[in-house]
Amino acid sequence: MTPTKTYYEKLAAETVKNLKLRQMEAHYRATAEDAVALALSMVAPDSTVSFGGSMTLTEAGMIKALQNREDITLLDRGKARSEEEVANIYHKALNADYYFMSSNAITSSGELVNTDGTGNRLASLIYGPSNVIILAGMNKVVPTVEAALLRVKNTASPINAIRLRRNTPCAATGLCCDCQSPECICAQTVITRRSNKADRIKVILIGEELGY
Repeated sequence: MTPTKTYYEKLAAETVKNLKLRQMEAHYRATAEDAVALALSMVAPDSTVSFGGSMTLTEAGMIKALQNREDITLLDRGKARSEEEVANIYHKALNADYYFMSSNAITSSGELVNTDGTGNRLASLIYGPSNVIILAGMNKVVPTVEAALLRVKNTASPINAIRLRRNTPCAATGLCCDCQSPECICAQTVITRRSNKADRIKVILIGEELGY
């Protein structure tokens, strides 16, 4: 095992322990393949499933795996043909049995830190779907909420703004300017310190660098 893998395993053990103390189901898997297999095993047949925008889910193969499941109803906004259909999927996702997403950052003490533009992902995290399943690479685990917020502002958001071709200061400079740009993707920030319903939020940490 490489030093990096050993580091991930040790840090994950502490983070998993603290996520569980906050009433979240938590797991660690060394590879994305194993994480996807675990996540799929959590999804019951004949259920309704949706997901938020996430490079982690794409890179891990989670979205493709869900699209290949023939025994679920998948609410996939990528197949929408209009803005109205996208909005309809956003609303239907709030009643889904399972909602998949990643997290912009996770503290080693077990808090989830996320920032959104539209807010559909945060809405589903907070309330609605019966189960929220989060896949996150260990590159997203940081020591504190303050470090998590810095990660969101100066790593996740600038890269996502570039990916989405947004005309924002962070896309130009790589650093957050706390902007009020019309194309800003940072409208809401939510810190989840506890799952009010035990095990509704399920976090699978992955021993790889995934997403932004």
